[in-house]
Amino acid sequence: MRRLREIMAEPGDGQARLDKIVRQIAGLMVAEVCSIYLKRQDGSLELFATEGLNKGAVHNTRMKRGEGLVGRCAELATPVNEPDAQAHPAFSYRPETGEEIYHSLLAVPILRGGVVLGVIVVQNRTPREYIEDDVEVLETTAMVVAENLASGAVAGARGPDLDRPQSDTIAGTPLSSGIALGHVVLHEPRVVVTELLAEDPDAELVRLDIAIERLRENIDDMLRNDSISQAGAHHDVLEAYRMFANDRGWVRRMRDAVREGLSAGAAVERVHNATRARMLRQNDPFWRERLRDLDDLSDRLQRVLAGKLNTAADPLALPEDAILLARNMGPAELLDYDPKRLRALIVEDASAQSHVAIVAKALGIAAVGQVSGITERVSGGDAAIVDGETGEVHLRPPPELVAAYSDKVRFLARRQSQYRALRDTPARTKDGVGIRLMMNAGLPVDMAHLDDCGADGIGLFRTELQFMITSTFPRLERQTAAYRQILEAAGDKPVVFRALDIGGDKALPYLRQPKEDNPAIGWRAIRLALDRPGLLRLQVRAFLRAAGGRKLNVMLPMVSEVAEIDAARALIADEAARMRAAGHVPPESIAVGAMVEVPSILFDLDALLARVDFLSVGSNDLLQFLFAADRMNALVASRYDPLSVSALRALKLIVEAADRRDKPITLCGEMAARPLEAMALIGLGFRAVSMAPASIGPVKSMILSLDASRIRAVMESLLAAGNGGSIRETLRAFAEGDSVEI
Repeated sequence: MRRLREIMAEPGDGQARLDKIVRQIAGLMVAEVCSIYLKRQDGSLELFATEGLNKGAVHNTRMKRGEGLVGRCAELATPVNEPDAQAHPAFSYRPETGEEIYHSLLAVPILRGGVVLGVIVVQNRTPREYIEDDVEVLETTAMVVAENLASGAVAGARGPDLDRPQSDTIAGTPLSSGIALGHVVLHEPRVVVTELLAEDPDAELVRLDIAIERLRENIDDMLRNDSISQAGAHHDVLEAYRMFANDRGWVRRMRDAVREGLSAGAAVERVHNATRARMLRQNDPFWRERLRDLDDLSDRLQRVLAGKLNTAADPLALPEDAILLARNMGPAELLDYDPKRLRALIVEDASAQSHVAIVAKALGIAAVGQVSGITERVSGGDAAIVDGETGEVHLRPPPELVAAYSDKVRFLARRQSQYRALRDTPARTKDGVGIRLMMNAGLPVDMAHLDDCGADGIGLFRTELQFMITSTFPRLERQTAAYRQILEAAGDKPVVFRALDIGGDKALPYLRQPKEDNPAIGWRAIRLALDRPGLLRLQVRAFLRAAGGRKLNVMLPMVSEVAEIDAARALIADEAARMRAAGHVPPESIAVGAMVEVPSILFDLDALLARVDFLSVGSNDLLQFLFAADRMNALVASRYDPLSVSALRALKLIVEAADRRDKPITLCGEMAARPLEAMALIGLGFRAVSMAPASIGPVKSMILSLDASRIRAVMESLLAAGNGGSIRETLRAFAEGDSVEI
């Protein structure tokens, strides 16, 4: 280990360092061959250095992804120990290497953050299985090499595909539209281990033991905190942390790594890498979910070792063009940052329906999620481009790409300026049909967009966001003040409050909920509210007090049968009577509506409409339930098309039922936010839609150029013909002004 450190510190190019490293390892392991293969961006492995094989094979021998025992080691991220490698069916013989005389083979992955950077291989002529000590020594060596590869200590030998300063493009999932150019700021930045080897192993053991004890005390303190001790899911997470922190095997492996010559920080990193790689290979979703716990716990332990456990960087100290990068993040954490300095958000583990994505949309910043492995490929201060339209993140972009995106940003700015010019123009089709364009909101910060985008009101106010960004349950006074603030900000424009839609993916940290296999179709929304009427009563009481003297619109989510409406209306009427008896000023009027999200209610619409004052279609949930396709599951999220015949016929059914009863109907959801789909909705008969503020301009622009009678005729013909595959193409041709034949 000391010799490796000396080699890494020597001047000269990276190739010379790698050549010295393989000679050092071969001598240490008493091996006749030691080779280092590094992984290219296409997944192949290239021989970068060797002691014992033909020197002419360096940079000329490449293994395809998964090819041979070396490729197998890289793919599985686990050691391969073969006493007679050539007899193994996966062995790939390369004559240019001259390895035919060698039999025994030990290959270990070069890991960093669970990501494979390459493979170190030792070989001997005599067939033998390498002992456990050999494996551990080579794994420790691989970990040292990995850190130096990542830090650029051997950058000259890494090749153009592996050099960190090289530009890189990573595909993710769009969370919030927009394009941003700026520089990366790390949320809770990972502690980089710079001292890899221990000067005094005994002292490092003491330092590790003290840090582990401090970590355990910190977790115990959080569990003893009154605001967390009964905090449901949050409490369970901390219990999982405590389980990891007290795991004897985890501690033993770190102590063993220190005894082998690593510093305490490097030992934590090595064990984290190895454990993470094993967990990534598990098919059980439980262990995949525990990765987040492991990552966070290891990061916490590194911060203890670095003396930074309680000294997080000031989140308000941002550059003017900050692109915030996080492994995962809650909505409250995002709101801690100054939105005026925040250009974009990248969250490695987040979906388009996550709560941090909703807040990003409310703040009007570009955001991308599900960007696998990005935290290991970027450093704070790196230049980056976030494309919230395509979901791509460009790291360290070349000047040509920066110029192209700068032009695109200027174009979008001009287009947004055109949309702003339409702010006060009524949304009316060319043949005089008025369309109400409402805005979705969920936080007070959203209300600034109401006048900016020219929305006709708030078609959906998600009240659960207020509950999700606080650590304790909001009491009556706090809820009342929040709802009153929204109504006052809206002025004369209507606001539709959606009652608490919690449960499923919207877990509250202080509300204990049972574990469910299918939470999206489980105990959530109105089901939870009616089973726990105290929650609904308190919220209804706050609604009534906040709306004193004003019109109150309350919408009930996830209604699956009319009995739920009857029960909820009875509760609301009872609270209104109590309010009048107590002498409070009642609302001017109370309108109660229902969200159409559950397919069962489609077959009882007339009975539902007889009991409500208005309807709102929640297209996101309705379509995923209609097609039995989880929109948060990338494998099936694209299995349905909102413009398919079945989806459009279901929506048409709802419109016709509302028209028969002369009840107002609005559609809320992503479908309304896209001009092509919004055009189809108008053709079905919808006259009110609600969407994110940024979508109102493009949709209004489409409406002003639309003939409602013509699109209605087109939609009727399309649904009668039933040619589902051509609906999108036909509508696109119609929007472009082409003649359309049905």
